Amino acid sequence: MINGVDHVSLLVSDLARSLAFYEQTLGLARLARPDLGFSGAWLALGANGQALHLLALPDPRAIVPATELPAHGGRDQHFALRVSDLGWIKQRLDEAGVTYTESRSGRAALFCRDPDHHALEFFQPE
Repeated sequence: MINGVDHVSLLVSDLARSLAFYEQTLGLARLARPDLGFSGAWLALGANGQALHLLALPDPRAIVPATELPAHGGRDQHFALRVSDLGWIKQRLDEAGVTYTESRSGRAALFCRDPDHHALEFFQPE
C-alpha cells in the first residue's frame, strides 16, 4: 500500500547554485544528510517529513539543450509543491529573476525551472 511521497531526488550540476535557488529563493530548510559518498543536500518540503534530495551527480539527460524543453513546465516532467500563498512564490521568483508561466488549466498554479532546468509546479488549493 502506498502512503504518500517521502522525497523527490534531482540531479544537479552545481550544488551551491541549486542550494541558492532552493534555500534562498524558495525558503526551504536544509536537513541532516548522511555521508553517501557523493555531494548533495536534503531539504524539507513542508512539515510532513517530505524532502527534496539534491544529488550532485552527472545527469545523462543534460545533453538536451534547455531551448528544446517545453516553455511551459506543465508540459514536461515535473513535481508539484502545494503552497499556502501563491503570491509569495510569485514575489520570490520575480525578485530572483526566475521566469515562470501560469497554469493553463485556470487553477491557482504556476510553473518554473530550477538552475538545472527541472520543472517545478507550485499549486495553491482552493
